[in-house]
Parts: sequence; C-alpha cells; structure tokens
Amino acid sequence: MSDHDAAAASTTDDGLWEAVGHLQEWLVRAQPARPPQETLLLRMLKLSEEVGEVAEAVIGATGQNPRKGTSHTWDDVQSELCDVIITAAVALRTLTPDAREVFTAHLDRVRERSLGPGRPPQQGRHPV
Repeated sequence: MSDHDAAAASTTDDGLWEAVGHLQEWLVRAQPARPPQETLLLRMLKLSEEVGEVAEAVIGATGQNPRKGTSHTWDDVQSELCDVIITAAVALRTLTPDAREVFTAHLDRVRERSLGPGRPPQQGRHPV
C-alpha cells in the first residue's frame, strides 16, 4: 500500500468511526431511556433484523419467491449489506468506546490468519 493509499484509508477510517460515533449518540438521544444492558441487547438484536433484510433482498433479486417475483435488485442487496456493516459498527461502539481499536486489532488478526503460516503479505492483495 502506498503512502497515498494509506493516508486515504486512514481518512476514510476516521470518517467511518466518526459517523458511527454520531449515529450511536443520536440513537441514545432519540430512543427511550432504558437500562444499559437492555439497550445493548436491543442493539445486538437489530443486527439480526438487518441480516434478515439482506436475505429478503437476495431472495427478491433472484426471484426465488414465486408470489413476489423479482422484487429487489442487486443494488438493494448492496444497500442492505451496508446497513449490516453500519449496524454492527454501532453495536460494537455501544459495547465499547474503543470500537475502532477493537475492530482494527481484530481485522489485523483475521488478515494475518488468512495469509496462512509463513506466507508474507502480498502487495495489493487483501485475502478475506
């Protein structure tokens, strides 16, 4: 990754976690006051709802429901996947104020594990 690419990724990363923080704060203000444990559990349940919407969009994009036919597009699937990522990030931020650091450390472990033992990282490739 070039210095320019690293700087761009860092800026994007900063914007992502800033937005996640704003969304989490907005939810705190906009939703009824609940005990912290209940708020956390509800935030986690929201993930299941969003994943269900991905499934619904995939079924709709492939026309698998004969009653509804092709009711969604692959753009809808992309949008729903983004909602899952945002919801997961907000849930993580609800769990810990160090969400960015927790996520980055976890992503680094997954990246290292995906390379396999003894394989050096390949320039420009991001195995998942």
